[in-house]
Amino acid sequence: MSAARALGCVLVANRGEIARRVLRTCRELGLRTVAVYSTADAGAAHVREADQAVCIGPAPARESYLSIEALVTAARATGARAVHPGYGFLSESAAFARALEAAGIVFVGPPAEVLEASADKLEVKRRVAEAGVPVIPGPLEALGTDPAALEAAARATGYPLLLKAVAGGGGKGMRRVADPAGLAEAAAGARREAGGAFGATGLYLERLLEGARHVEVQVLCDAQGHGVVLGERDCSLQRRHQKVLEESPAPGLDPKRRALLWDAGRAAARALGYRGAGTVEFLLEPSGAIHFLEVNRRLQVEHPVTEACFGVDLVAWQLRLAAGEALPPQAAFASRGHAVEARVYAEDPAAGFLPSVGRVAALSWPAGPGLRVDAGVEEGEEVTPHYDPLLAKVIAHGASRGEALDRLALALEETVVLGVRTNVGFLGRLVRDADVRAARLSTQALEGRLEDLARAPAVPDEVLLAVAAFELLGGAGGRAGGAAGAPGPAATGRSPWDELTGWRPAGNAP
Repeated sequence: MSAARALGCVLVANRGEIARRVLRTCRELGLRTVAVYSTADAGAAHVREADQAVCIGPAPARESYLSIEALVTAARATGARAVHPGYGFLSESAAFARALEAAGIVFVGPPAEVLEASADKLEVKRRVAEAGVPVIPGPLEALGTDPAALEAAARATGYPLLLKAVAGGGGKGMRRVADPAGLAEAAAGARREAGGAFGATGLYLERLLEGARHVEVQVLCDAQGHGVVLGERDCSLQRRHQKVLEESPAPGLDPKRRALLWDAGRAAARALGYRGAGTVEFLLEPSGAIHFLEVNRRLQVEHPVTEACFGVDLVAWQLRLAAGEALPPQAAFASRGHAVEARVYAEDPAAGFLPSVGRVAALSWPAGPGLRVDAGVEEGEEVTPHYDPLLAKVIAHGASRGEALDRLALALEETVVLGVRTNVGFLGRLVRDADVRAARLSTQALEGRLEDLARAPAVPDEVLLAVAAFELLGGAGGRAGGAAGAPGPAATGRSPWDELTGWRPAGNAP
């Protein structure tokens, strides 16, 4: 029997698809579950799927999902013995882990002291460098505000370079600098963004490794000091430093390079005294040289591709490790096949990927061999402007990379989302792209190509008429006015043609 059963009741301090994902594993382990929600999420799927649900505040995240006091109070009131933070929000907050510890509640993640020690990305870089892990060229000290010192550090590092926030993440507080002329303006902008996002304006700089791939190693570490690696993921295809497609294993790695990468991931985790599930991220140069990038101290959005290849449940292992269970030896984990994940967002690629909000009028996810969909919304739910617009993740697994990509391409063709605009067509074109199929990957691969990939093909008239009829007949609710009494297009003034998205008529690829 898994040690996780001893946790009894788990509160999931998150929302959307990751909350549903964690709740599912908790149910499989026989654990009682508690969901939390803001007033904007009162009708959300994760609220209905938990054994108990608690409202923790109004729509703004800082007053609900980011409120440590509200979350600890909810955990105490419901008798939760553990809290799983998902990703984002408070998943890497040492203060949250400390507050739960003080309340006698288990934080399903690294201990507070590990979170505190690894919060400073520059300090992490110094520690892993001391452990012999190769790091990206650049000074191991934070930049001062003196312009002359900044210019000297940049000259010593070499152009092009990246300015990065010491407390950063998600591409915030990051600026690319091609030459000295743009340095001062980029630094000022990075400091402003970092201050707004993290409350800290500290910056450091690194050489920009052009043509490099973003490859990350999945680690699990137990309280007994043992660690294992569950393969690597290639997350090179990115837009504005945000991942678009992820896959495992990383294509084109020879056994020697893969072994070096795994060893570096283990060494970095050991240098930080890591516990739980985490990801050690690297940049892989065309020459084959690897450089440590950072450690993500939580479950990753792209974790399902690792689960598909290794046949494991990473959330279950997080819960087991939090309950004190020891890991089996590395040999107990073996990978098979290839998996690729696409992130489906409520956004409009044709309008610069601006988020899209509204009611999900109709929804149909693909199904078939080797397919998995982790969805955060259901038909009739509202996509609000308050949170990240991730709707779902579509994951395909196959015996080979080609089979996985073929399955994902077909799955995206079969995906139907009406009511909000999505990036489904963009993803479909990307998965079928010749460079992607040939694994010509780098973090700059999409630069200059987004406009072409985002351009939607013409929609046949019969499809427009079908969508108009669907909406006029009441959409998902099957009656005038729509689901749950929602106003139809006549009442809202919206054209159903403006709502067309993610729709594939039979026989037409996106």
